[in-house]
Amino acid sequence: MSVQRPTEDSLIARFFAPIAGEGALGLMDDAARLTPKPGHDLVLTVDALVEGVHFLPDDAPGSIARKALGVNVSDLAAKGADPSGFLLSLALPAHWTESWLADFAAGLGEASREFACPLLGGDTVKARGALTLSVTAVGEVPSGLMVRRTTARVGDAICVTGTIGDGALGLKLRSAPDWAEALSHDDKAHLADRYLHPQPRHRLAGALRDHASAAMDVSDGLAGDLAKMMRSGGVSALVEAGWVPLSPAARKAVQASPPLLDVAFTGGDDYEILCTVPEKNLDSFRKEADRVGVALSVIGRVVAGDGLPVFRMKDLERRYDVGSYQHF
Repeated sequence: MSVQRPTEDSLIARFFAPIAGEGALGLMDDAARLTPKPGHDLVLTVDALVEGVHFLPDDAPGSIARKALGVNVSDLAAKGADPSGFLLSLALPAHWTESWLADFAAGLGEASREFACPLLGGDTVKARGALTLSVTAVGEVPSGLMVRRTTARVGDAICVTGTIGDGALGLKLRSAPDWAEALSHDDKAHLADRYLHPQPRHRLAGALRDHASAAMDVSDGLAGDLAKMMRSGGVSALVEAGWVPLSPAARKAVQASPPLLDVAFTGGDDYEILCTVPEKNLDSFRKEADRVGVALSVIGRVVAGDGLPVFRMKDLERRYDVGSYQHF
Protein backbone atom coordinates (compact mmCIF):
# COMPACT_ATOMS: atom_id res chain seq x y z
CA MET A 1 0.00 0.00 0.00
CA SER A 2 1.55 3.28 -1.12
CA VAL A 3 1.86 6.20 1.25
CA GLN A 4 0.11 9.38 0.16
CA ARG A 5 2.73 12.13 0.07
CA PRO A 6 1.89 15.80 0.56
CA THR A 7 2.49 18.04 -2.45
CA GLU A 8 5.50 20.32 -2.70
CA ASP A 9 3.28 23.36 -2.14
CA SER A 10 1.77 21.87 0.99
CA LEU A 11 5.23 20.97 2.33
CA ILE A 12 6.38 24.55 1.89
CA ALA A 13 3.23 25.99 3.47
CA ARG A 14 3.31 23.61 6.44
CA PHE A 15 6.98 23.35 7.32
CA PHE A 16 8.85 26.32 5.88
CA ALA A 17 6.50 29.29 5.50
CA PRO A 18 6.10 29.58 9.31
CA ILE A 19 9.87 30.10 9.76
CA ALA A 20 10.42 32.40 6.77
CA GLY A 21 11.54 36.02 7.11
CA GLU A 22 9.80 39.14 5.85
CA GLY A 23 11.66 39.25 2.54
CA ALA A 24 10.42 35.75 1.72
CA LEU A 25 6.93 37.14 1.00
CA GLY A 26 5.34 34.18 2.72
CA LEU A 27 7.11 31.86 0.26
CA MET A 28 4.20 32.55 -2.08
CA ASP A 29 6.28 34.03 -4.91
CA ASP A 30 9.03 32.75 -7.20
CA ALA A 31 11.76 34.87 -5.60
CA ALA A 32 12.56 36.74 -2.42
CA ARG A 33 13.15 40.47 -1.97
CA LEU A 34 16.23 41.79 -0.18
CA THR A 35 17.15 45.46 0.12
CA PRO A 36 20.65 46.04 1.54
CA LYS A 37 21.25 48.96 3.86
CA PRO A 38 22.53 52.10 2.14
CA GLY A 39 26.31 52.07 1.84
CA HIS A 40 26.61 48.30 2.25
CA ASP A 41 27.89 45.49 0.04
CA LEU A 42 26.24 42.09 -0.14
CA VAL A 43 28.38 39.07 0.78
CA LEU A 44 27.23 35.68 -0.52
CA THR A 45 28.32 32.16 0.34
CA VAL A 46 27.03 28.65 -0.40
CA ASP A 47 27.70 25.21 1.06
CA ALA A 48 26.22 21.85 0.09
CA LEU A 49 25.86 19.00 2.59
CA VAL A 50 25.52 15.37 1.49
CA GLU A 51 24.49 12.45 3.70
CA GLY A 52 27.45 10.21 4.37
CA VAL A 53 29.96 12.99 3.59
CA HIS A 54 29.04 15.93 5.82
CA PHE A 55 26.70 14.18 8.24
CA LEU A 56 25.72 10.63 9.10
CA PRO A 57 22.38 8.96 8.31
CA ASP A 58 21.45 8.67 12.00
CA ASP A 59 22.15 12.31 12.85
CA ALA A 60 19.08 14.07 14.21
CA PRO A 61 17.25 16.14 11.55
CA GLY A 62 17.38 19.26 13.73
CA SER A 63 21.16 18.85 14.02
CA ILE A 64 21.52 18.50 10.24
CA ALA A 65 19.51 21.70 9.77
CA ARG A 66 21.59 23.63 12.28
CA LYS A 67 24.83 22.47 10.69
CA ALA A 68 23.64 23.39 7.19
CA LEU A 69 22.90 26.96 8.24
CA GLY A 70 25.72 27.26 10.78
CA VAL A 71 28.54 26.50 8.35
CA ASN A 72 27.31 29.26 6.05
CA VAL A 73 26.87 31.83 8.80
CA SER A 74 30.42 30.95 9.87
CA ASP A 75 31.66 31.91 6.39
CA LEU A 76 29.79 35.22 6.59
CA ALA A 77 31.20 35.97 10.05
CA ALA A 78 34.76 35.43 8.81
CA LYS A 79 34.17 38.07 6.15
CA GLY A 80 32.96 40.57 8.77
CA ALA A 81 29.42 40.32 7.36
CA ASP A 82 26.20 40.44 9.36
CA PRO A 83 23.64 37.82 8.21
CA SER A 84 20.69 39.02 6.14
CA GLY A 85 19.03 35.74 5.19
CA PHE A 86 19.42 32.42 3.38
CA LEU A 87 18.03 30.22 0.62
CA LEU A 88 17.60 26.47 1.10
CA SER A 89 17.61 23.71 -1.52
CA LEU A 90 16.50 20.38 -0.11
CA ALA A 91 16.61 17.08 -2.03
CA LEU A 92 14.68 14.47 -0.05
CA PRO A 93 15.34 10.74 -0.55
CA ALA A 94 12.54 8.24 -1.09
CA HIS A 95 12.32 7.22 2.59
CA TRP A 96 11.68 10.69 4.06
CA THR A 97 8.87 11.11 6.58
CA GLU A 98 6.76 14.04 7.67
CA SER A 99 8.03 13.69 11.25
CA TRP A 100 11.63 13.94 9.98
CA LEU A 101 10.79 17.07 8.01
CA ALA A 102 8.96 18.62 10.97
CA ASP A 103 12.03 18.13 13.18
CA PHE A 104 14.30 19.47 10.44
CA ALA A 105 12.17 22.60 10.02
CA ALA A 106 12.02 23.13 13.79
CA GLY A 107 15.82 22.92 14.05
CA LEU A 108 16.21 25.23 11.07
CA GLY A 109 13.87 27.79 12.60
CA GLU A 110 15.70 27.70 15.92
CA ALA A 111 19.08 28.17 14.23
CA SER A 112 17.84 30.99 12.00
CA ARG A 113 16.55 32.89 15.02
CA GLU A 114 19.75 32.33 16.99
CA PHE A 115 21.94 33.47 14.09
CA ALA A 116 19.58 36.32 13.06
CA CYS A 117 19.53 34.83 9.56
CA PRO A 118 15.95 34.35 8.28
CA LEU A 119 14.80 31.93 5.59
CA LEU A 120 14.11 33.82 2.35
CA GLY A 121 13.20 31.00 -0.03
CA GLY A 122 14.47 27.88 -1.74
CA ASP A 123 13.45 24.69 -3.48
CA THR A 124 12.35 21.22 -2.40
CA VAL A 125 12.82 18.27 -4.75
CA LYS A 126 12.97 14.46 -4.76
CA ALA A 127 16.43 12.88 -4.64
CA ARG A 128 17.24 9.60 -6.37
CA GLY A 129 20.09 9.01 -3.93
CA ALA A 130 21.21 10.33 -0.56
CA LEU A 131 19.70 13.28 1.27
CA THR A 132 21.34 16.43 -0.09
CA LEU A 133 20.85 20.03 0.92
CA SER A 134 22.43 23.32 0.02
CA VAL A 135 22.25 26.68 1.79
CA THR A 136 23.08 30.00 0.16
CA ALA A 137 23.54 32.65 2.82
CA VAL A 138 23.58 36.41 2.26
CA GLY A 139 25.17 38.98 4.54
CA GLU A 140 25.90 42.70 4.54
CA VAL A 141 29.09 44.60 5.23
CA PRO A 142 29.82 48.34 4.99
CA SER A 143 31.05 49.03 1.47
CA GLY A 144 34.65 48.06 0.91
CA LEU A 145 35.13 46.52 4.37
CA MET A 146 34.74 42.80 3.66
CA VAL A 147 37.63 40.99 5.36
CA ARG A 148 39.50 38.91 2.80
CA ARG A 149 41.64 35.83 3.35
CA THR A 150 44.45 37.04 1.05
CA THR A 151 45.66 40.11 2.95
CA ALA A 152 47.68 38.86 5.94
CA ARG A 153 50.80 40.96 6.59
CA VAL A 154 54.19 40.01 7.98
CA GLY A 155 54.26 40.72 11.71
CA ASP A 156 50.51 40.26 12.25
CA ALA A 157 49.37 38.14 15.17
CA ILE A 158 47.53 34.95 14.18
CA CYS A 159 44.37 34.44 16.25
CA VAL A 160 41.67 31.80 16.53
CA THR A 161 38.35 31.85 18.33
CA GLY A 162 36.99 29.15 20.62
CA THR A 163 38.76 25.79 20.70
CA ILE A 164 40.29 23.66 17.96
CA GLY A 165 39.81 19.95 17.26
CA ASP A 166 36.55 19.26 19.07
CA GLY A 167 34.53 18.60 15.92
CA ALA A 168 37.05 16.17 14.43
CA LEU A 169 37.36 14.29 17.72
CA GLY A 170 33.58 14.26 18.09
CA LEU A 171 33.30 12.52 14.72
CA LYS A 172 35.96 9.96 15.68
CA LEU A 173 33.99 9.18 18.85
CA ARG A 174 31.27 7.69 16.65
CA SER A 175 33.49 4.65 16.03
CA ALA A 176 33.99 4.01 19.80
CA PRO A 177 37.82 4.27 19.87
CA ASP A 178 39.87 2.96 22.80
CA TRP A 179 40.86 6.47 23.91
CA ALA A 180 37.21 7.29 24.57
CA GLU A 181 37.47 5.26 27.78
CA ALA A 182 39.57 8.08 29.26
CA LEU A 183 36.75 10.58 28.79
CA SER A 184 33.83 11.28 31.09
CA HIS A 185 30.24 11.31 29.88
CA ASP A 186 30.32 15.12 29.83
CA ASP A 187 33.57 15.11 27.81
CA LYS A 188 32.03 12.84 25.19
CA ALA A 189 28.85 14.92 25.09
CA HIS A 190 30.89 18.09 24.55
CA LEU A 191 32.86 16.65 21.63
CA ALA A 192 29.76 15.13 20.04
CA ASP A 193 27.89 18.42 20.32
CA ARG A 194 30.73 20.38 18.74
CA TYR A 195 30.68 18.04 15.74
CA LEU A 196 26.91 18.13 15.34
CA HIS A 197 26.24 21.78 16.13
CA PRO A 198 28.67 24.38 14.77
CA GLN A 199 28.78 27.65 16.71
CA PRO A 200 29.37 30.39 14.12
CA ARG A 201 31.06 33.46 15.62
CA HIS A 202 28.73 35.95 13.95
CA ARG A 203 28.86 38.28 16.94
CA LEU A 204 32.51 38.95 16.15
CA ALA A 205 31.82 40.27 12.62
CA GLY A 206 32.06 43.94 13.54
CA ALA A 207 35.32 43.47 15.45
CA LEU A 208 36.84 41.65 12.48
CA ARG A 209 35.94 44.53 10.18
CA ASP A 210 37.55 47.00 12.57
CA HIS A 211 40.70 45.12 13.53
CA ALA A 212 41.62 42.12 11.34
CA SER A 213 43.81 42.27 8.26
CA ALA A 214 42.67 38.85 6.97
CA ALA A 215 40.23 36.14 8.07
CA MET A 216 38.57 32.87 7.13
CA ASP A 217 36.66 30.22 9.02
CA VAL A 218 38.31 26.94 10.03
CA SER A 219 36.21 24.30 8.32
CA ASP A 220 38.78 21.94 6.81
CA GLY A 221 41.41 21.85 9.57
CA LEU A 222 43.53 24.53 11.24
CA ALA A 223 46.82 23.50 9.61
CA GLY A 224 45.42 23.27 6.10
CA ASP A 225 43.27 26.39 6.31
CA LEU A 226 46.16 28.40 7.75
CA ALA A 227 48.34 27.19 4.87
CA LYS A 228 45.65 28.36 2.40
CA MET A 229 45.50 31.78 4.01
CA MET A 230 49.26 32.25 4.10
CA ARG A 231 49.78 30.95 0.56
CA SER A 232 47.12 33.26 -0.87
CA GLY A 233 48.85 36.24 0.76
CA GLY A 234 52.37 35.27 -0.28
CA VAL A 235 53.53 34.82 3.33
CA SER A 236 54.01 32.05 5.89
CA ALA A 237 53.40 31.51 9.60
CA LEU A 238 55.05 30.42 12.81
CA VAL A 239 52.60 28.81 15.25
CA GLU A 240 53.30 27.89 18.87
CA ALA A 241 51.48 24.57 19.06
CA GLY A 242 51.06 24.90 22.83
CA TRP A 243 49.12 28.13 22.33
CA VAL A 244 46.46 26.49 20.13
CA PRO A 245 43.37 26.36 22.36
CA LEU A 246 42.04 22.90 23.17
CA SER A 247 38.97 22.19 25.25
CA PRO A 248 39.38 20.14 28.46
CA ALA A 249 37.75 17.21 26.67
CA ALA A 250 40.16 17.44 23.73
CA ARG A 251 43.14 17.67 26.11
CA LYS A 252 42.03 14.48 27.86
CA ALA A 253 41.72 12.73 24.50
CA VAL A 254 45.21 13.84 23.44
CA GLN A 255 46.67 12.75 26.79
CA ALA A 256 45.11 9.32 26.28
CA SER A 257 46.32 9.10 22.67
CA PRO A 258 49.00 11.70 21.71
CA PRO A 259 48.58 11.19 17.91
CA LEU A 260 45.16 12.82 18.30
CA LEU A 261 46.92 16.18 18.47
CA ASP A 262 47.49 15.85 14.72
CA VAL A 263 43.80 15.04 14.29
CA ALA A 264 42.88 18.17 16.25
CA PHE A 265 45.12 20.35 14.07
CA THR A 266 44.12 18.83 10.71
CA GLY A 267 40.70 17.23 11.14
CA GLY A 268 38.28 20.07 10.39
CA ASP A 269 34.69 20.77 11.48
CA ASP A 270 35.84 23.51 13.88
CA TYR A 271 33.92 26.43 12.33
CA GLU A 272 36.00 28.88 14.34
CA ILE A 273 37.46 32.12 13.00
CA LEU A 274 41.11 32.18 11.95
CA CYS A 275 42.37 35.73 11.50
CA THR A 276 45.46 37.90 11.40
CA VAL A 277 45.57 41.12 13.40
CA PRO A 278 48.14 43.94 13.35
CA GLU A 279 49.91 44.31 16.69
CA LYS A 280 48.51 47.82 17.20
CA ASN A 281 44.94 46.46 16.96
CA LEU A 282 45.39 43.41 19.16
CA ASP A 283 44.37 44.82 22.54
CA SER A 284 41.23 46.44 21.11
CA PHE A 285 40.34 43.26 19.26
CA ARG A 286 40.70 41.20 22.45
CA LYS A 287 38.46 43.61 24.36
CA GLU A 288 35.79 43.51 21.66
CA ALA A 289 35.86 39.70 21.54
CA ASP A 290 35.49 39.60 25.30
CA ARG A 291 32.59 42.06 25.12
CA VAL A 292 30.61 39.82 22.75
CA GLY A 293 31.52 36.65 24.67
CA VAL A 294 33.83 35.01 22.12
CA ALA A 295 37.03 33.39 23.42
CA LEU A 296 40.11 34.50 21.49
CA SER A 297 43.65 33.09 21.46
CA VAL A 298 46.85 34.32 19.81
CA ILE A 299 48.63 31.25 18.40
CA GLY A 300 51.51 32.70 16.37
CA ARG A 301 52.79 35.29 13.91
CA VAL A 302 52.79 35.89 10.17
CA VAL A 303 56.34 35.65 8.84
CA ALA A 304 58.02 36.22 5.50
CA GLY A 305 58.38 33.22 3.22
CA ASP A 306 56.43 30.90 0.97
CA GLY A 307 56.71 27.58 2.82
CA LEU A 308 54.13 25.72 4.83
CA PRO A 309 53.37 27.16 8.29
CA VAL A 310 55.66 25.90 11.03
CA PHE A 311 54.08 24.49 14.21
CA ARG A 312 56.66 24.74 16.98
CA MET A 313 56.34 22.02 19.65
CA LYS A 314 58.91 22.51 22.43
CA ASP A 315 62.22 21.71 20.70
CA LEU A 316 60.62 20.37 17.53
CA GLU A 317 59.21 22.07 14.45
CA ARG A 318 56.44 20.46 12.42
CA ARG A 319 55.02 21.28 8.99
CA TYR A 320 51.73 19.62 8.11
CA ASP A 321 51.82 18.59 4.46
CA VAL A 322 48.47 16.80 4.54
CA GLY A 323 46.70 20.00 3.57
CA SER A 324 43.03 20.50 4.34
CA TYR A 325 40.06 18.32 3.48
CA GLN A 326 39.48 17.97 -0.26
CA HIS A 327 36.44 16.47 -1.96
CA PHE A 328 38.35 15.46 -5.09
